[in-house]
Amino acid sequence: MCGIAGIVGGPAATGSGAFTVRRMADMLRHRGPDGDGVWGDAEAGVALAQRRLAIVDLSSAGTQPMTSHSGRYVIVFNGEIYNHREMRALLDRQHGDHPWRGHSDTEVFLAAIEEMGLKRALEAAVGMFAFGLWDRSERTLVLARDRLGEKPLYYGRIGRAFAFASELKAFHPLPDWRPDIDRDALTLLMRHNSIPAPYSVYQGISKLRPGHILILDDGAREPRVESYWSAKALAEQGRLEPFRGSPEEAVIELERQLRRALEGQMIADVPLGAFLSGGIDSSAIVAVMQSISSRPVRTFTIGFNESGYNEADHAEQVARHLGTDHTELYLTEQDALDVVPQLPAIYCEPFSDSSQIPTFLVSRLARGSVTVALSGDGGDELFSGYTRYALADAAWNKLSRIPAGLRRASAGLATLPSPGLYDAVAEGIMPLLPPRFRRERVGDKIHKAASVLSLRSVNDVYRRLCSHWEPTEIVAGAAEPPTMLTGLEPLPALPGNVERMMYLDMMSYLPDDILVKVDRAAMAVSLETRVPLLDHRLVGFALSLPLSILRAQNQTKWPLRQLLYKHVPRGLVDRPKMGFGVPIDAWLRGALRGWAEALLDERRLREDGLFQPEPIRRAWSEHLSGRRNNQYLLWDVLMFQSWREAQQGALATAA
Repeated sequence: MCGIAGIVGGPAATGSGAFTVRRMADMLRHRGPDGDGVWGDAEAGVALAQRRLAIVDLSSAGTQPMTSHSGRYVIVFNGEIYNHREMRALLDRQHGDHPWRGHSDTEVFLAAIEEMGLKRALEAAVGMFAFGLWDRSERTLVLARDRLGEKPLYYGRIGRAFAFASELKAFHPLPDWRPDIDRDALTLLMRHNSIPAPYSVYQGISKLRPGHILILDDGAREPRVESYWSAKALAEQGRLEPFRGSPEEAVIELERQLRRALEGQMIADVPLGAFLSGGIDSSAIVAVMQSISSRPVRTFTIGFNESGYNEADHAEQVARHLGTDHTELYLTEQDALDVVPQLPAIYCEPFSDSSQIPTFLVSRLARGSVTVALSGDGGDELFSGYTRYALADAAWNKLSRIPAGLRRASAGLATLPSPGLYDAVAEGIMPLLPPRFRRERVGDKIHKAASVLSLRSVNDVYRRLCSHWEPTEIVAGAAEPPTMLTGLEPLPALPGNVERMMYLDMMSYLPDDILVKVDRAAMAVSLETRVPLLDHRLVGFALSLPLSILRAQNQTKWPLRQLLYKHVPRGLVDRPKMGFGVPIDAWLRGALRGWAEALLDERRLREDGLFQPEPIRRAWSEHLSGRRNNQYLLWDVLMFQSWREAQQGALATAA
């Protein structure tokens, strides 16, 4: 695991490239505290840099930037190739014994590129990665990102330089850096609590999408981006060639697939462990890990004294049953609150999934004992774990029975009176009703209900269900750009609404929220995380399972549950799903109230010119009064405001 950066043109063509990329890499020291390296070619106008977190081959033979045996290619690589031993053996068989310098996965992957070509090397690789590759012969830069988006990669043209890096903060040392906020991208943060690829918070800077490569040819000003792996094709193949076995045979195959993934992901030259919440996904990962390992697996859990947010007791019971070497740490409210001021530094662009706080805390706990931690992320998206799938499907089935014309006409009539007029009428009626029937902001509720009537597809229903703000209400002068949920690319032909929503989550919510959260929180403490369920071979198998198996016996994640029950008594893990959260709602009315009030100050919002203050102030007032729980809406705005404040402070210091 590492932090990488590079530039083509600009300072790299004037002799100062090595100095510049070293400063870029220094901004990523947390991603790679074990060493650094720089390579440059002033004549070609290119410079590459890396910060290293040594995981496989701790010797100097694993340092980067790394040059291929022939000298043609130079690579900076972030991630792991889990099948590098098999790839190495294949290269030796097909091309004769290779003059290996060490045993790092990066060296093997670079040799594969040289011997097999880039496309075939990518097809053969099983892993998570983001890398920059310079072809000295063709004077071409190639960037690539792993299939599911575990590792980040940003890029853009900054002045005369084309630059890339693992995190946005690495662009700050570039002399022509202009951190202008992209208002359109800000609308996505307000809707989804994260900014999905290919967008970033800054104008002119993009994220490379998962499963894609970028090619900047010699002399070209703009790169071309193309996919090397298609989730759409894999999903359609799963529909055309579904798993034909029984549900019980599906469980056997799932365990085989997971065991194969874990055998590769448990390889490291440093201490390795796993997060354990006591839920289905992490417990299944740890159970199979323990069945493979000859020693107790190191497992880590954090707990809170608030029962609604504490899973530590469940995790401890699972750990005891499996015989893991378990570490748990109970945290106070203040421990969690102390993380809030650190969030703008941990996340290089604003991010407002509040489970970022416990994710950082459990990462910090694990880093005290191990350098690599495996997680159970991906189980809900691949095995149909979210209850919202059934909720959205049922809502659309009812809504779609009403003729579209009638729905649109009803919505139009309902929105003719303004929300204020509805509220004025309601003020005279509500006191006459029994208390349980009284409602506030009746006009707003009627207008929102009318907007649901006008939805045209289950995709629209699902998007509404997953949305926080309607962004154009609060972001001034912006237009919301397309995402996977709104036609960024064609969707595969899938048999039903639930399968379609699962696919959308796999392509958006998983890489843009879940994996961002885990990567930044863990790398802030120099911890490598691995996600066994996202082995692309296992993903292909999951996409072939029909819904009748995924939700057999009316249970979510049925195959994963059955696998787990083979290792752990179901009484230890069968309980309602609990999110990995913290009580943001209470904190905003209590310990964080002063901090939030300063960031949500009406004058400040108005002077900044990015937000419409009125709906934000209304949501804040409602929350403080207890009339509504607006924690998610407010956290979106607060995370942006605190992030921007930190960025402005850093710029002022640099000046």
